[in-house]
Amino acid sequence: MRTSISSALKSEDEKTLRRRQKLTAFIREEAAAQGFDLCRITLPDSIPRAPERLSVFLDDSHHGTMEWMAETRERRGDPKVLWGEVRSIVMFGLNYGPDEDPRYLQAMKDKAAISVYARNRDYHDVIKGRLKEIATRFAARAGEDVKVFVDTAPVMEKPLAEAAGLGWQGKHTNLVSRSHGSWLFLGSLFTTAELDIDAGEKDHCGSCRACLDACPTAAFPAPYRLDARRCISYLTIEHKGPIDPEFRPLIGNRIYGCDDCLSACPWNKFAARSSEMKLKAREDLKEPSIAFLLTLDDATFRAFFSGSPVKRIGRDRFVRNVLIAAGNSGEPGLVPQCRILADDASPVVRAMAVWALRRLMDDDTFAAFAQGRIADSDPDVQLEWQMAGVK
Repeated sequence: MRTSISSALKSEDEKTLRRRQKLTAFIREEAAAQGFDLCRITLPDSIPRAPERLSVFLDDSHHGTMEWMAETRERRGDPKVLWGEVRSIVMFGLNYGPDEDPRYLQAMKDKAAISVYARNRDYHDVIKGRLKEIATRFAARAGEDVKVFVDTAPVMEKPLAEAAGLGWQGKHTNLVSRSHGSWLFLGSLFTTAELDIDAGEKDHCGSCRACLDACPTAAFPAPYRLDARRCISYLTIEHKGPIDPEFRPLIGNRIYGCDDCLSACPWNKFAARSSEMKLKAREDLKEPSIAFLLTLDDATFRAFFSGSPVKRIGRDRFVRNVLIAAGNSGEPGLVPQCRILADDASPVVRAMAVWALRRLMDDDTFAAFAQGRIADSDPDVQLEWQMAGVK
């Protein structure tokens, strides 16, 4: 009797093992078919240090005005809190490495720099669409529940990706891959299925601090720590209202995001760029002219950035950023459009137009232009006039 029970248990274990292996192989094949460059698997309890690191980040107010991060603290720190039934987490990586170092644009003062990831369709939509395809086929094959997430959900994707072995969180807090450098979009699939688990990745940064030294605004108070309040990506995308005068000259011509810390990573030399399914940059977003972008009203902004993540910040915040780039350009040819924007309906646009004009005009021309305008009813615009020396 004992022998038959033992044999039955062994047979069941072997059956379970084969099923797990087949499901693991299936999801890897589906990932490759959908164009993902990396697909690895981890457990929901594989990031025990994440809640503590998140708490330090939030308690130090390094999240700035991103209150949604604090509001979802508990769910964000533990995948089991987000979904109690999850047994395996599949992490996907999609290479979006550029064909050249995007920092070359910083020398082209009449051009605007848009972060590499935002030069095509919104990656949230692209990746989620591909993940849903995988999830549908996997659920049908496995008979298990699945959920997919891309960035906007309270999932700590980078620690999970490190635990799964896609790469490691570098000193710039972004994921670094030995095969794709710092250029990976991440997505995740949570499932009730039990899958083969991959080994995590070790930190390979060593003594290198290229990413930290590359930051224009010193947004890293220490290696592996980011103060978003000083980060150009945060300032140009998440931050509302006028941007602190301390940071405006440092922003240069970066009008949406910043790639400097990513671009500086030495591991980028291993980033393959040949994937046929990789998102390709729109030609008109590679080197857009500041002069053109200053002309965008709400309708033309929405049309030009249709399907782009840039659209999400709205025309007013975007033109605010473009005006900062104009002020940093030293291009007097941009003055006429900046003068028009000084009368814009949006207070934040008017405020940044004042700053840009003060940098582009000589003292006498600016003083003449300022006559009668300091009476603006908006306090932020009034403050800009005062900081510009107009009383």
